[in-house]
Amino acid sequence: MPQLSSLESALKHYFGYDSFRPGQQHIVEQALQNRDLLVVMPTGGGKSLCFQLPALLKKGLTVVVSPLIALMQDQVQALQDNGIGATFINSSLSGYQVRSREQAILSGKVKLLYIAPERLLSEKFLPLLNLIHHQIGISAFAIDEAHCVSEWGHDFRPEYRQLKQLRQRFSGVPTIALTATATDRVRQDIIQQLGLIQPSIHLASFNRQNLFYEVQPKQKQSYQQLLQLIRQQSGSGIIYCLSRRRVDEIAFKLKNDGIPALPYHAGLSDRDRTDHQTRFIRDDVQVMVATIAFGMGINKPDVRFVIHYDLPRNLESYYQESGRAGRDGESAKCTLFLNYGDIKTIEYLISQKPDPQEQRIAKQQLRQVIDYAEGTDCRRTIQLAYFGERFTGGCNNCDNCCYPKPTQDWTIEAMKFLSCVARCKERFGMSYIIDVLRGAKNQKILQNGHQNLSTYGIGKDRSVDDWRMLGRSLLHQGLLAQTSDGYSVLKLNAFSWEVMRRQRSVFVAMTATTPASTTESQDTSAVAEIELLFQRLRNLRKQLADEQSVPPYVIFADSTLKLMATQQPKTLTEFAQLSGVGSHKLARYGAEFLAEIQAYCQESPVQKEVSNTLPTETERLTLQLHQQGLSIEEIAQQRNLRRTTIVRHLADLLEKNQPVDLNCLVPLPHQEKIRQALQILGDKPLSQIRDYLGGEYLYDEIRLVRSVWRRE
Repeated sequence: MPQLSSLESALKHYFGYDSFRPGQQHIVEQALQNRDLLVVMPTGGGKSLCFQLPALLKKGLTVVVSPLIALMQDQVQALQDNGIGATFINSSLSGYQVRSREQAILSGKVKLLYIAPERLLSEKFLPLLNLIHHQIGISAFAIDEAHCVSEWGHDFRPEYRQLKQLRQRFSGVPTIALTATATDRVRQDIIQQLGLIQPSIHLASFNRQNLFYEVQPKQKQSYQQLLQLIRQQSGSGIIYCLSRRRVDEIAFKLKNDGIPALPYHAGLSDRDRTDHQTRFIRDDVQVMVATIAFGMGINKPDVRFVIHYDLPRNLESYYQESGRAGRDGESAKCTLFLNYGDIKTIEYLISQKPDPQEQRIAKQQLRQVIDYAEGTDCRRTIQLAYFGERFTGGCNNCDNCCYPKPTQDWTIEAMKFLSCVARCKERFGMSYIIDVLRGAKNQKILQNGHQNLSTYGIGKDRSVDDWRMLGRSLLHQGLLAQTSDGYSVLKLNAFSWEVMRRQRSVFVAMTATTPASTTESQDTSAVAEIELLFQRLRNLRKQLADEQSVPPYVIFADSTLKLMATQQPKTLTEFAQLSGVGSHKLARYGAEFLAEIQAYCQESPVQKEVSNTLPTETERLTLQLHQQGLSIEEIAQQRNLRRTTIVRHLADLLEKNQPVDLNCLVPLPHQEKIRQALQILGDKPLSQIRDYLGGEYLYDEIRLVRSVWRRE
């Protein structure tokens, strides 16, 4: 193992990334201290790296418990392509293959072993585990999909309950439990069932900033609407439908219209489902049309769009299914078709449930989906409120924020509404409160004596739809709560009382306006050239992937290919600086991708000069905010981008001789020392320059000064 001076250099060496995603570094540091950990991080947040990097830096073997064969095989494949010693043992292997892998583990050639809980705890495997622990050591147990241990989780698996034996047998080995979604009840159950000792709990935000959310009314010619939407997208996509028949029908029509598509549902044989899934993962087809049977085991990070052709049954399902887009952190689009005919279909399915309580809860969940689809607030505000996370809105990455409706001050109406909830003792749902406000004379109101309340009839001037819109907005904005027991009883919270005391105003979006054009002037020739090169690099990636029988994203992520297309590195040293290029991939693929870039540049020298000297549209937006005096952190927050992305923009702008004030970004003494190092070392990787300078110099500072040095 190479000597690595810091976690960041280890991250770059093994995985090719210059910096950690939010929360990752702290988790890795605590894992290296042998703490028990519970990590709740949404899909695409980078959970796997939280146990993979510590595994490479600690002595011994890390055992990863994974419930799905497809998922463990995909992760092992990606690790091996980074030159990392990883393997899996499952039922897909022959006896000889299993023995061979066990021997590789005992000889210390493997750092990560992926295995299902049933096999791990079998009478045959446990003695081998004891031998591994005695001979080479077990550095940690990583329990992936840890919600499966809890009967309160959405995917309970009884075999996960037996994992507590690991703590009893290997009391000194730390455990890392990881999951994408877990309520407080599930989190406590995970801690208890796995026997975690004073675990450090890490809860990441559920906000997936790179996903654009929109709702479209489902038109009469809904298939043509769908076809047009797909033709506007690039890259892979998933279309979710409620029924198998609809899945087969849409997949058949798409193929006839020249869109490579396959169906996926429980009615297909295991062999066909596996084949279709593999072809989708390897980019042999663009679109998978599926029921909800398709999803959990899919480790494909570059899905660029997810379309719900039919309404989902609840918001948690919608969050998980739409969240299969953009797991690589790149932009992706999530579209929901709203058709009131679908509501009748789902209501019929709900009515088939034998338990009345289950029916009530399912109906409430459907109402929440409809409220989301009809809602005029920021889509993220509505989604995150469902998971108990408060978001103030203005995400600028959903239809309601990008095409905002005019708002009106409804503070007085909100005070009336909330006051009515209070006077009704917080015991009723929205429809009842609206009836009281509008002075309805129904039997239930008269029985309760609520016709005598001061709020009775004070809302006659507003329609039922107006009051429902307000009530929905109060819930979405977190100014009102609601029980989740199927009865949807309205409850006041601290924000409700602030409204009633006139300490907080309430604004409600009203009627739709024509979407404003978001297209700004940009150098179309430069953008077109970058896109052409990007497609050529994708083709090369697909060719290499097919030769190795691996998914294309295992070789390089889309984000790395985009950096190659925009920065167009000329040497292996420059190529090594790209995010996503680690030491192993540099040696394995660097020369081929460099040759492709150089061949393209020789074919179009004029366009190359344009794309290399003019700032891109996203760089121009960063430059404008920088010139307004905003710091790197403030620009990143305002643009909903990572800090490292903004630093890269500024570095590229400096190299393109744009008016970036370096003195505001890097202290002068540091600039001078970094320049001296560059004069001595030359254009070396950031990690080498930082090692030469010492730990007090940041990678960001070195990157920015190096850009000016290169230009000069």
